[in-house]
Amino acid sequence: MSRAEIWTFGDLRTAQQWRASQKVLVKALTLAKAAGTAVSMILIGAPAGTPATATSDPSACVALKEAAEQAAAIGAQTVYCLTHPLLAAPRADLYARVLADFVQQRKPWLIFLPLNDFGRETAAIGAQRCQAGLIADCVAPLMENGRFVGRCPAWGGQILADIVLADGWPTAFVTVPPHGVQIPVNPSALGRIETIALARIALPDGLSLVQRGLESEEGKRLEEAETVVVGGAGLGDMQGFGLVRELAGALGGEVGATRPPVMNHWVDEERLIGQTGKTVRPKLLVSAGTSGAVQYTAGIMESETIVAIDRDPSAPIFQVADIGIVGDAKTLLPLLNQRAQQSALRRLADATCALTPSQEEDAPKAGFGAIVRQLREARNWSQADLAHATGQSPEFIAHLEADKLSPPVSFILGMAQAMKIDPGTFLRKEERAAIRDRRAQAYYQRTQAYSYVTLTPEAANSHLRAFMITIEAQRDHKPVAYKHDGEEFIYVLEGDLGLTLDTKEHTLKPGESIHFNSDVPHKLKSLSTQPTRCLVVLYTV
Repeated sequence: MSRAEIWTFGDLRTAQQWRASQKVLVKALTLAKAAGTAVSMILIGAPAGTPATATSDPSACVALKEAAEQAAAIGAQTVYCLTHPLLAAPRADLYARVLADFVQQRKPWLIFLPLNDFGRETAAIGAQRCQAGLIADCVAPLMENGRFVGRCPAWGGQILADIVLADGWPTAFVTVPPHGVQIPVNPSALGRIETIALARIALPDGLSLVQRGLESEEGKRLEEAETVVVGGAGLGDMQGFGLVRELAGALGGEVGATRPPVMNHWVDEERLIGQTGKTVRPKLLVSAGTSGAVQYTAGIMESETIVAIDRDPSAPIFQVADIGIVGDAKTLLPLLNQRAQQSALRRLADATCALTPSQEEDAPKAGFGAIVRQLREARNWSQADLAHATGQSPEFIAHLEADKLSPPVSFILGMAQAMKIDPGTFLRKEERAAIRDRRAQAYYQRTQAYSYVTLTPEAANSHLRAFMITIEAQRDHKPVAYKHDGEEFIYVLEGDLGLTLDTKEHTLKPGESIHFNSDVPHKLKSLSTQPTRCLVVLYTV
């Protein structure tokens, strides 16, 4: 008796997903050769010329006609194109219904789907509607003793289990990782393309597509990253896995994971590395709390340098690592994070301190924003969180990360304080001396000005200094031409004071005070018919 066909579902959402589907098709062809059967490709979408809507813009999708021709050239005996205008926007629930109906009509043997969230959901719904078998995460589809065997990870990836179809279950949906094969092209292939226009589509009750969009660029960078930090079960919980995010952010790298963190929902499945996930080829890969199961190491073997951290000295990960550290990852990662963050702040300080005062207004951006964003995202902070931690506005942080301005030294020191890093660990001796020199220069400028009376003699090198300033009646205060980084406290002794902080106006009466960051643009003015006298206390970095 001849065996029924193997079908492969084509994911046309993006060129990347379609390429993954082509690789799954190649695996189906290999199995079909051993089983003595044929392979067909199933493509679902809207007919050509279907107008786009807010939720069904097909512009990012691979065209049905183009995909069908490519599938036929790879070796599919038949390419079925199931079309209807309502299928313009890929939806797993809707596509699963269409696929299941077609499976029940034609009764194939196996239906292969690419191993991703869309494929998993489609396979699960389709198997339930067809009352068919379901084999998930099949890393090796095989024929043994005349029957299909799906080799799949089990026990958190510790072993591989062989799964077969029970008697009386002639059809199965199988999700297959698209890795480990090359896509051949045979221009002389005689695959047949059959377009089937569906008469009607039954939309799922109670569900509607609200919005869809392309994956962000950040989500695509894992496979192309030069630095990857991978966390495993040894990190214990979501908080422990957060240490991996911090280190990746400080190193300017990407986060990866083994299967247990994904299964426990510590990280998105798109971050999974290994036979059932992604293959990475970074210059540096740090693997923390990963035992080194073969399903995982298969995805990291092309890394230039692998640094492994695990408390089990006999863990398999040390057999593939270039540098191995035996220890608890949850203890070691905070130390690595601190050194990496110091290095990131060091780069930020280098870029800032290289600027002369005349350059600061139109500073070459030098990648300030990227470093700040890496450090912020490593701690899972929003721009508002960082603004609060450093005493800045969210708009300031947004402009900084967009490289529209360079960070003042006070901001770098504020970040260090927020991250609990001693500034002395990333500021060089000469830079600390330069800051002291600028502080002394400001002190002498202020003490020589007529409107200043120092209350802290011999305080040129002190961080804390106090002055009495006098502003002539109804006149603007003429500040000394020096921009300092730190904090400022003003207490009004006599008269009314007008204070402009950035764009916000304040009026202070005698006995009232205000505190602000000195690098915020500010102007003072006497609002009285008599001179206004104020006590000013400065704390400079």
